[in-house]
Amino acid sequence: MTPTNDATDAHLASLSSLITASPSSYHAAAEAARRLDAAGFVGLSETADWPTGPGRHYVVRDGAIIAWIRPEAATATSPFRIVGAHTDSPSFKLKPSPDTGTSGWQQAGVEVYGGPLFNSWLDRDLEFAGRLATSDGAIHLVRTGPVLRFPQLAVHLDRSVNSEGLKLDPQRHLHPIVGVDGPTGGDILAALAAAAGVDPATVTGHDVLVADTAHPQIIGFDRDLFAAGRMDNLTSVHAGLEALIGSADAIAAGSVTAVLGAFDHEEVGSASTSGAAGPFLETVLTRISHGLGASDSERLRAWAASWHLSSDAGHAVHPNYSERHDPANHPLPNGGPLLKINANQRYASDARGAAEWTRACEQAGVPFQTFVSNNAVPCGSTIGPITATRLGIRTIDVGVALLSMHSARELCGVEDPGYLARAASAFLSPVS
Repeated sequence: MTPTNDATDAHLASLSSLITASPSSYHAAAEAARRLDAAGFVGLSETADWPTGPGRHYVVRDGAIIAWIRPEAATATSPFRIVGAHTDSPSFKLKPSPDTGTSGWQQAGVEVYGGPLFNSWLDRDLEFAGRLATSDGAIHLVRTGPVLRFPQLAVHLDRSVNSEGLKLDPQRHLHPIVGVDGPTGGDILAALAAAAGVDPATVTGHDVLVADTAHPQIIGFDRDLFAAGRMDNLTSVHAGLEALIGSADAIAAGSVTAVLGAFDHEEVGSASTSGAAGPFLETVLTRISHGLGASDSERLRAWAASWHLSSDAGHAVHPNYSERHDPANHPLPNGGPLLKINANQRYASDARGAAEWTRACEQAGVPFQTFVSNNAVPCGSTIGPITATRLGIRTIDVGVALLSMHSARELCGVEDPGYLARAASAFLSPVS
């Protein structure tokens, strides 16, 4: 039992605020930029010249953001320390021509994004959130508040559902309702334009997803559990922000450039211009190195001495399905963040990474746990192996232990998000 204290409550309040402000990856990048602005970071454009001196900067690319602190003492061969995360979560994406319906209902055409647990999205008050592009080239963030729902078929009309299990066909059964025949005429894009405050006639494109509108909550008789949507992987985005901002002065006093990279599209493979498999991180690191006067050889030397902490959610042992987990590794809520290990390199942690993670946790004074999969239940993967492969930077895979991963609403221990942020801070600013 781990009842919350003032520090934990404050951390969870900040995390809850970020989750509430971030129903889509585009909103998450914007909220991260807002917090960085408030902490004195300066936003840069990828199409402009960048300052070559020390400073605190960030750049946004679509639903991704990279922020960094370049110390005065950094040289052409000084290493980087990178905390990596992702801004997207499994959901449903609005189709190009979304207006549909039958039997007097107005419905929305959506496409499955990533690997959501379908049943967890049923009978929830949901919203549309994302971005609209207009004919003048502008981008507008949009969120509607609760306007849609995936209604489940009543048990009276499916008597076998509890005995034989729920089966959902994503094309037939996952068309959410947005209303009944009425004055809006079922024009979803016009409603989105109105929510964004733009003329519907000017909307030329959209990237809009479905998000749950329920607020994060501390639950449990001892207030030891935290429930929210999109904790995979906004817990890591938040931890990276807290670490970079909270350790900014210590980082600036050193010689290592500290970086936070929060990427989009991890849930669908990361292969995009704003995903970890794309060029975004490499481009930013290269431009920072060039600002330090590094030759190609010096840049590669710096990368060879660098570390990447790939932070993504992991699995807590499920009490009702404990046989699905490795019998000797049962991570629990409030036991500390996970060091994620896989023999087939689905996670990039190795012996050297384990030693570095142990050092960071000991410096931060936080516990940690080890996660490895049951041999008969293959694990997922993260941005860690992607960065390690693409850039050759040593990588460690870690993250907060969750129940109900990829559900519309996930669960973790109240202490673990703060533990992760403290360990990430120690990773970014190691004490020699």
